[in-house]
Amino acid sequence: METEISALMDLAYKPTVPRNKTIGIGIVGAGAIVHACHLPAYQIGGLHVVGIYDIERSNAEKVAAEFGIKHTFTTLDELLDHPEIQIIDIAVPSKFQPEIVERAAAKGKHVLCQKPLGESYADAKRIVAACEAAGIKGAVNQQLRWAPGIRASRTIMKRGWLGEVTQASIQVNVNTDWSLWPWITEIDHPELMYHSIHYIDAIRSLLGTPEYVYADGAKFPGQVCKGETRTLIHLKFPGDTLRGLIHDNHNHIAGQEDWYATFRFEGTEGIIKGTNGALYNYPVGQEDTLSFLSKQIDPTCWLTPQLEGRWFPHAFLGTMGELLCAVEEDREPENSVQDNLLTLQTLFAAIRSMEENRPVWLKEIR
Repeated sequence: METEISALMDLAYKPTVPRNKTIGIGIVGAGAIVHACHLPAYQIGGLHVVGIYDIERSNAEKVAAEFGIKHTFTTLDELLDHPEIQIIDIAVPSKFQPEIVERAAAKGKHVLCQKPLGESYADAKRIVAACEAAGIKGAVNQQLRWAPGIRASRTIMKRGWLGEVTQASIQVNVNTDWSLWPWITEIDHPELMYHSIHYIDAIRSLLGTPEYVYADGAKFPGQVCKGETRTLIHLKFPGDTLRGLIHDNHNHIAGQEDWYATFRFEGTEGIIKGTNGALYNYPVGQEDTLSFLSKQIDPTCWLTPQLEGRWFPHAFLGTMGELLCAVEEDREPENSVQDNLLTLQTLFAAIRSMEENRPVWLKEIR
């Protein structure tokens, strides 16, 4: 029985890395996200970072010294021309991304793009077109797909332990200091473009693409952001049974002891419930948690596997690892730029829904 339980608890949720770890990575941008997430994750996976470029070279030099990166570059072209670099990891605001991708593609380099893939759907399509024309592999850094709780949920669903999935919900109630990113405070839809986009993509990775979205957004008195900091997103999937809900509030007035970041997936045969540990005790975080019940295993017993890791930095190894494996195996990555167009259709449908106060079908986003 112990062997059987142990097998049930093995949910194959950890990121996969390529057999060949010598594939060279060049990083564009040396900001906080690279320092706190990209590079720690790549160290965990034993990946090969060749060099880094930032418009402020001193930033690149500081990060390179801390993480033992051999090369810093004065220009983007120097990085793109380096013969050891095969992968360009883009970690700058997405408004700069189309040009960087086009320049990388022209040099035959594969790219891991920042999210959102584009500030507009047209920009995202421009990136996809550049990757396809050059025959390179493009992926998007939507890491929540590889957070332990989400990835373990995917395994449970694929094994059929939930039966037919009927409901997905992600709820977040935290307090976010948006002033840490002054440029985000000036955009029209900060919460959707830079936070709930992760939940949209994660649900898509588990359940497929919705037909339409009905979304609402709200501000909070005295907030620094120009746009919404609270959102409620209803996702309607094909058929009569499957629905999704994302409820996100970044203005919780109590201390962190009352913050929560939960997910719940339900089906005809089972239930998954868990927490996104990265948002607890922020920015330190804690391990993800997950419990599940399946009538196929035992209708009276909740199983609680112990998960290792959390959204950041650990899930950042998932996005890069998948791109590297796709290059090694000569296939499209799961998180391809082509697939991400569907995430962006959902995102921009949600934005239009908020602005027009109506359900918006994804096919309206062209």
